[in-house]
Amino acid sequence: MLSSSGIYESPIGNIAIFVTGVGVKELHFTDEDPTEHSSAKSFFVNECISQLDEYFKGSRKSFDIPLDLRGTQFHLSVWRALLLIPYGEVWSYGRIAVLVGRPKAARAVGGANHHNPVSIIVPCHRVIGGDGKLTGYGGGLWRKEWLLDHEQRWGD
Repeated sequence: MLSSSGIYESPIGNIAIFVTGVGVKELHFTDEDPTEHSSAKSFFVNECISQLDEYFKGSRKSFDIPLDLRGTQFHLSVWRALLLIPYGEVWSYGRIAVLVGRPKAARAVGGANHHNPVSIIVPCHRVIGGDGKLTGYGGGLWRKEWLLDHEQRWGD
């Protein structure tokens, strides 16, 4: 399967993008230098960069780029549920657990969030603790807070 990669320079740090011939496989914050990636990028890398740019400028509220998600059935069900969280809203881990049919699995939902390979597009930053507090985020809590503030600022 063909694969390609690129780096998007976001306002909160560089984001590494990895795609296959099917869609985006991985998206995460990185310290990589964008100049180390070739300028010839695949359609999916270019489209992902374009959509991320629109998101960070406040003009994109949802992503429609194809994804190539791989994980356990439970992880996949959680990631699909995350895609249902509207822009600018937050849901609790417990709410996601109920949504995926495992009402006592809030902690496992947190584990699935931790393994989300496509942050921002699969919006794990929109999930908070049952007490309303921000909890873990692979990119750092300061980025989670920035993303949530960004969505509040640009939301309808």
